[in-house]
Amino acid sequence: MQLYNTLSAEERAIMIDDAGKQRLTLSFYAYAQISNPTQFRNELFLAWNSLEVLGRIYVASEGINAQLSLPADNFYAFKDSIEVYDFMKGIRLNIAVEQDDHSFLKLTVKVRDKIVADGLVDETFDVTNIGIHLKAKEFNELLEDPNTIVVDMRNHYESEIGHFTKAIKPDVDTFRESLPIIEEQLSEHKQDKKLLMYCTGGIRCEKASAYFKHKGFENVYQLEGGIIEYTRQVKAEGLESKFIGKNFVFDHRLGERITDDIVSQCHQCGAPCDVHTNCVNEGCHLLFIQCDSCKEKMEGCCSAECVTVIHMPEEEQKAIRRGIKNGNKIFKKGKSDVLTFKNNEETHGVFVAEKPKTVVKKEPKVKKIYIGKGTHFFPKPSIGQFLIEENEIKIGDTILIKGSTTGEQKIVIEEMLVNDLAQEKAVSGDTCTFKLPFRIRLSDKLYKILD
Repeated sequence: MQLYNTLSAEERAIMIDDAGKQRLTLSFYAYAQISNPTQFRNELFLAWNSLEVLGRIYVASEGINAQLSLPADNFYAFKDSIEVYDFMKGIRLNIAVEQDDHSFLKLTVKVRDKIVADGLVDETFDVTNIGIHLKAKEFNELLEDPNTIVVDMRNHYESEIGHFTKAIKPDVDTFRESLPIIEEQLSEHKQDKKLLMYCTGGIRCEKASAYFKHKGFENVYQLEGGIIEYTRQVKAEGLESKFIGKNFVFDHRLGERITDDIVSQCHQCGAPCDVHTNCVNEGCHLLFIQCDSCKEKMEGCCSAECVTVIHMPEEEQKAIRRGIKNGNKIFKKGKSDVLTFKNNEETHGVFVAEKPKTVVKKEPKVKKIYIGKGTHFFPKPSIGQFLIEENEIKIGDTILIKGSTTGEQKIVIEEMLVNDLAQEKAVSGDTCTFKLPFRIRLSDKLYKILD
């Protein structure tokens, strides 16, 4: 009985590309009393593995928290698989704003003590005694009420690239840190103010609203379905988006653009930027914001030290990591002494106040059409090979090669081989090759830029 992954992420990416199916990225959660989380976990893995579900799912005695992707044509079969359980019948499935076939490359279902770590040890706390849910229109209206305090229940690295106007953004690394801090800071407003909260998909606010009611706050509200559902309703109903910037997401995309506003800055030089990345040094992986200029200059690293490390032979890099407890060093989120610009910013207290700043509009999206996918890379001559699946390309065209590791690279085709012969044009079904100043991966997509 297979209860765990048997394929690597690289193998799975190739399978996804070969299958050619559109995938949906979605998330959901539910608080419920689950008597045997391990059995529940195994049942989910068996049901979802056969449906080609990939993602990161946590289950606990208090419920389920899931972020995943699946082939679009398996959506209703997946819905049936969760509605076998009474507490998930009719559950809202938050569909991602932007779709990416490679958002998840493994199916991981883990049993945890809690689906949202809160640090609470209080048997009198009832997680189901929640605040009032608000839809997008109601949320916008309450934002304008002078007696409202709106709090971002996400972590600092999430809120810095996008947030609601007028929101208080706790400068915290984890959800569990924010609960006692917010309670202390707002303790004098338990009766006279309306506490309005939001998060990515609603799961943290669900627990937070119950917590603050438990602590005596009388007027507690939360954004139903979080930023993801808010964005859907804003588009469907033609409302003004009070959320500006990007919504941080926990897959390789690290963000979905909600509006064209760029509200954050490169952590290394201070240029307007809202693109998160992980340091490419395997022994670091610091999450930080890096602009294209710094990415090129620093080779995707957070510091000169990490640049030095990535140029060492692989065995030396492994030797540096071996035997060292890197738990507090690897995968840290946006706070490090090496981030030069971020460290020069004015320091804040517990709450990061909304201060005047220049909001930069993102450049309009490049118009492009899909052409095909990468099939091979020849490292010595630095030549990429592509299968043309749709449309055509010819010498003189500007093309865009896009991938999760490659990023977005534009070049002009000056010469190419089509089916091993020098040709001016390649059409659907052809295999073409041309020189590239960078490496491509098998999962990379090829587009032609339109004028």
